[in-house]
Amino acid sequence: MLKKERVHYIQQKLQQLYPQPPVPLKHKDPYTLLVAVLLSAQCTDERVNKVTPDLWRLAETPADMAKIPVATIQSVIRPCGLSPKKAKAIHELSNILAEQYQGQVPADMEALEKLPGVGHKTASVVMSQAFGEPAFPVDTHIHRLAQRWGLSSGKNVVQTEKDLKRLFPKESWNDLHLQIIYYGREYCSARGCDGTTCEICRTCFPNRKHPKKTRKA
Repeated sequence: MLKKERVHYIQQKLQQLYPQPPVPLKHKDPYTLLVAVLLSAQCTDERVNKVTPDLWRLAETPADMAKIPVATIQSVIRPCGLSPKKAKAIHELSNILAEQYQGQVPADMEALEKLPGVGHKTASVVMSQAFGEPAFPVDTHIHRLAQRWGLSSGKNVVQTEKDLKRLFPKESWNDLHLQIIYYGREYCSARGCDGTTCEICRTCFPNRKHPKKTRKA
């Protein structure tokens, strides 16, 4: 199967499986999504969704969160890991949003990436899922599957993002980002598939005899 054929098949299969992929992180608005995505670094979405209700009970707007001591924020988000760093970032970015952006999350990639604790991936997720702007955030699932499916060399997440954006139509990026994540969790996980087991891997590479080694993000 040629790459062009793989791209078409993968997109059709994922659309069939996940026609309307939901946003996995529970949130109420762009701000609560931003904080939830920040918390999801090196943490499962499931755990984040268990922690954030307690955090929103403390404060769910930038102005209110900026008034909460860092230590208090940290005590709530500790189950998510890296709590000292994340608590400080949440407090600082909340203060910036309250003072510089009238309490609103800017719908601007560059502005988002300047906020404490917000890298390119987090900013991309917010642009995509909160504002509907085309973006293709690459997490570990997407990075792994792009290599297994022969869509990227996987040198790093930056290259993987560029490769996927080049292969798939811009209007499909936001759904594909979520669809690949869901497929990676359900059918093509790090341990559950080695590049020869799941339906997409078997269909795209029917003659693959050995596990596909992938580079970590």
